[in-house]
Amino acid sequence: MSALLAELKVEMKYLQRENETQAAKVSVLELQKTELDKLKQQYQAQAGELVTIEARTNLTENQVEALKREGEVKQVAFSASLLAAGSGTVGPFNVATNLVFRYIATNIGNAYNPNTGFFIAPVRGGYHFELYIGAHGHASHPSGAVLVKNGQHIFTAYAHQPSYYGSSANGATLLLEVGDVVFLHLLSNARIFDDGNHYSTFSGHLLFTM
Repeated sequence: MSALLAELKVEMKYLQRENETQAAKVSVLELQKTELDKLKQQYQAQAGELVTIEARTNLTENQVEALKREGEVKQVAFSASLLAAGSGTVGPFNVATNLVFRYIATNIGNAYNPNTGFFIAPVRGGYHFELYIGAHGHASHPSGAVLVKNGQHIFTAYAHQPSYYGSSANGATLLLEVGDVVFLHLLSNARIFDDGNHYSTFSGHLLFTM
């Protein structure tokens, strides 16, 4: 009986140590689980911050792109002379005729079309235009052109002398809406001359947006 009791005591001590070991392992596992939960919470918080940062980055990129486009729109200016090359006289014609200025010195923003002679406003704002025209003197044919906005005559440049070279100029500041068209009409029975010196020109630029 004494031997059996001693054996039971030994076994109980072993089980007690085993229980203590298991309890320690459970404690470690609980601690690890707590740490894991903390790490999980931190990860979720960081993931949320990352989404916020990405959203802010996208917003910033969109704002930069919008500002870039706005800046590009504000850069509008052109200068062109009548003939692309060589020298010659255009006109006279029996009716007013659109003038197409084909030699491009500057066309920032590409608002002027050298194939049609039309300047089309890309943005609402104040624009300034200038026209310089001339031709060799003729008893019957003056040199003259009209600045036209959407079919409405604005200002005229006109010169008439029977001999030598005559020239004239004019300009205007116009409020244009997006899509408004500005161009030059050659007056009926009038002529306009140009050569490599670019005497006859049409220019315009955006002053400010509105």
